[in-house]
Amino acid sequence: MLKGFTLPKSPFGQAALTPPPPWHYSSDVVGVEFWTDPGAAAATLPSGLTPDPKSNGRCVVMFLDRQFTAQDDEYLNPARYQYREAFVLLDAMYGDTPVMWCPYVFVDNDAALARGWTQGFPQKLGSIFQTRSYAAKSPAAAPLAPGSRFGASLSAHGQRLAEARITLRRPVQDGLSLLGRPTVLLRYFPRLAAGHQDKPAIDELTMSVTDNVAVAEAWIGEGELNLPEARGEELHSLVPQRIESGFRYSLAYSVTDLKILEDHTSR
Repeated sequence: MLKGFTLPKSPFGQAALTPPPPWHYSSDVVGVEFWTDPGAAAATLPSGLTPDPKSNGRCVVMFLDRQFTAQDDEYLNPARYQYREAFVLLDAMYGDTPVMWCPYVFVDNDAALARGWTQGFPQKLGSIFQTRSYAAKSPAAAPLAPGSRFGASLSAHGQRLAEARITLRRPVQDGLSLLGRPTVLLRYFPRLAAGHQDKPAIDELTMSVTDNVAVAEAWIGEGELNLPEARGEELHSLVPQRIESGFRYSLAYSVTDLKILEDHTSR
């Protein structure tokens, strides 16, 4: 019998793109909180979500320098299990529950792509970079201190999709306050068979479940964000109308479960 949590299935299961949960993540995050056109934000929402009337148009864009492991010390294979990611989250409502919806996300690693699709993140391949911070003092170290500056960028298929810069001003005492809402996703896998292409194999509205969430060395300050127009992409439709802040922190969490909010597969 072939083995493996994801494709490709193989005799020993070692060829699978990613191992089974539990999945553990550690990341350095650079991001910008901003407000976009409420109509543009609402246009991205799937069935089951509605705009948040109190904060409609509020978004965050986040760039992450990540390290992953499952249960077999995968982090010792950094070529396969280190990666970078960029995504946007926007405020929405699921019934009476404030949530964040993820319409666009990019990664630079196929194992991360497989994990993302399994959870409902609409991941695409991209090229993501961010300024790193180092402990040894240097003009290049970008220390976590007032006035330090960080940059981040996202490109895909030869086009620049996002550029951000932040300037740190003060530490945040409660780093978890920067997270706030649960993230809602859409697990969607279409059928290719003729006559069934409008009847997806999976169409589920899901909520991300994270365990052991920790935030360290959180800082907040000013932010700058540019979302240039790019052919074949729609991230630029969320162009900022107002920048709220920039932030930088280290994040850790684990994933072992997923909550299905609505199953639309049979519709």
